Amino acid sequence: MDERAYATMMRMTIHPLFLPILFTMVMSGNVSYYALILTSLIIHELGHIVAAFLCKVKVERCVIMPYGGEIELQGGFSIPPKKQLIIALGGPIATFTFLGITPFLDPLLSDPLFKIQLVLLGINMIPVWPLDGGRIILSLILVFYPKARFYEMYISISLILTILTIIITFILLPKTLFLLVLSIFIFIKLVGEWRYRKYRLAFEKYVMKRLT
Repeated sequence: MDERAYATMMRMTIHPLFLPILFTMVMSGNVSYYALILTSLIIHELGHIVAAFLCKVKVERCVIMPYGGEIELQGGFSIPPKKQLIIALGGPIATFTFLGITPFLDPLLSDPLFKIQLVLLGINMIPVWPLDGGRIILSLILVFYPKARFYEMYISISLILTILTIIITFILLPKTLFLLVLSIFIFIKLVGEWRYRKYRLAFEKYVMKRLT
């Protein structure tokens, strides 16, 4: 394994929000199921890491989230949109590949693993930032319409959809508790990205104009 990829794995951590979910599973006796979920999440993130390595983009850190994970890339929004797209696709491709392998595993493992991959893939492909589906759409927007205002518009749409999800999942409690917590977490991430948008605007105004 490449030294940089190995170093990234050593910086792979679990987000505090994910710990109560894992603790609940352990206390309920679902330790093996917890191990399968954690393994699936790590494989998913390794897909992103391998894609970043192939794009020659350095991964600073990887954090396991309830919906998958999040990697911090060196260069941030200055990374070319095509490379961002490839890196965003890396995780779903890894999960989809693992999904195709599960039927050939032991029946005791194949059934729960298959379900976990479907849920993981389904959640991650929701077209809302910062989920993989949202990152893929945002990368495509920046490939064909490389303007900060389109980026700002998409973040705004993601915020609106997330707020609607929070309202709906709150109304349907307690069955939707996990989705409510996940939606709130995504909302917090989106608010941070919304506040950060001014730096992308400045980057487009002062840097991109000098390069074109």
